Amino acid sequence: MGARDRRAGLLERAALLGPGGLFVAALLLVPLVLLVVSAFMSPSRFGGVQGPATIDNITRLGEPVYRDVIVTSVAIAGVATLVALLLGYPAAYAISRLPRRWRTVAVIAVVLPFWTNFLIRMYAWIVLLNNEGLINRLLRAVGVTSDPVALMNNRPAIVLGLVYAYLPLMILPLYASIERLDPQLGEAATNLGAGPFTRFWSVILPLTMQGAITGSLFVFIPSLGNFIVPELLGGGKTATLGTLARDQFLRSRDWAFGSAIALVVLVLIVGIVVIQTRLGRRYGAAA
Repeated sequence: MGARDRRAGLLERAALLGPGGLFVAALLLVPLVLLVVSAFMSPSRFGGVQGPATIDNITRLGEPVYRDVIVTSVAIAGVATLVALLLGYPAAYAISRLPRRWRTVAVIAVVLPFWTNFLIRMYAWIVLLNNEGLINRLLRAVGVTSDPVALMNNRPAIVLGLVYAYLPLMILPLYASIERLDPQLGEAATNLGAGPFTRFWSVILPLTMQGAITGSLFVFIPSLGNFIVPELLGGGKTATLGTLARDQFLRSRDWAFGSAIALVVLVLIVGIVVIQTRLGRRYGAAA
């Protein structure tokens, strides 16, 4: 009876998890396998890939022009993540100190932009930042400048757009970490003579580091592959991994090289996730 019950249990779990497993395989594993295989194939004339297998697409990414694109993409995503962290931490801390009935309202206000279309939000920034936009008009009206200030079509504009787009993804995990803190820990540090900076650096920051690491991961990963913001706010003047992959698939029709670029992004993401996991375990154990 024991073996029969175990088999029945296994069949029951397979029946329950089977459809979900097939769904995950269809949406995740199959595209991943196709991506890896395509990265090591040759491009066909009108899109798609064909044999023979080759590593030319991977070695091509070692050329200086593509190395610069990789470095630029990582740098822009890193700066956007850092700015989002510097803005998101005070915002999350302020939300956690609100009366409980207002915290939900504040959290809803943080995620409210996600309820609108991403393109519409980026076009709103174009209205604000272009040469005849509201900001330039205001600067001319108050006499700060007589000529338009170049607020668009540059890397700072890309960073601004990425921070605006993904800042809620930084605030939410930080808020969750800060909200769980025991207020008595800060009070104990104060009673022991710690000042505000020492209390934050020695008590609050280490205990909320997991939230900071998770939020940084949530911002860095989509920023690394984003091509809409560099295209709209950067004017297409700054090549990133996202815009380069988009061009290979849709313009050059070189799907093999586009797959190689996507594979590089995937490798970078996996590496960052591994680092995040190790740091999370370290600070989780310390907490």
